Amino acid sequence: MKTTDSKIALVTGGSRGLGRNMAISLAQKGIDVILTYRNNKEKAEEVVNEIQSLGQQSAAFQLDTSDVNSFDTFIEELTEYLEEQNGSKTFDFLINNAGTALYSPFAETTEEQFDQAMNIHFKGVFFLTQKTLPFINDGGRIINISSGLARFSIPGSSAYASMKGAIEVLTKYLGQELGSRGIAANVVAPGAIETDFGNGHIRDNKEMNERVANMTALGRAGLPEDIGGVVAFLCTEEARWINGQRIEVSGGMNL
Repeated sequence: MKTTDSKIALVTGGSRGLGRNMAISLAQKGIDVILTYRNNKEKAEEVVNEIQSLGQQSAAFQLDTSDVNSFDTFIEELTEYLEEQNGSKTFDFLINNAGTALYSPFAETTEEQFDQAMNIHFKGVFFLTQKTLPFINDGGRIINISSGLARFSIPGSSAYASMKGAIEVLTKYLGQELGSRGIAANVVAPGAIETDFGNGHIRDNKEMNERVANMTALGRAGLPEDIGGVVAFLCTEEARWINGQRIEVSGGMNL
């Protein structure tokens, strides 16, 4: 059973990219981290081991955030683990990070592509947050990950960006409706980041990388390390009075 007073965060999609950096940044703040992965258990366990090497508790659970019907089973597994480890089924911070890319012109986007993106980026976030809410401690935090694409437009991202826009509106409602419990909800909106997201669309495509650098005031594409610390900060006591806000972390794209 847990013997420290560490806060506990749940990070969806924490096995790679931005989620991995968020999880490690949280651990560096002295926060225990539970992460989810969709397919790559090995990568998830690597993150768990790194967090444990920092002196924090960690565990990884498989979860497809597009499959709402799987959420009850996940919640049962999560709360059983929490009760066994900590004597309580509750945790403090929910970071809705899991997602996939969709690059498709508006005129060519299929209903199947739209529904898949909607299930991952909006419906899944909505109902996973709803189902975890009874287990989030009063005074906790919810952090939803959006995108710079909800503010500015780059052709090919109409469906993805629209769903991120929906997340930003939802977050304001969470901040308002959960305020009576002291739970703050905020959005972190990364710009273009060098990860394997979208098959390395920014990281591995030199032309795209240079295009991003040219439209960014600080002159480069972002790195995972630029994002994780901001998410971790929003889970600290210093950030207690930030609620219902959208924080774009893009280096100044399209200012």
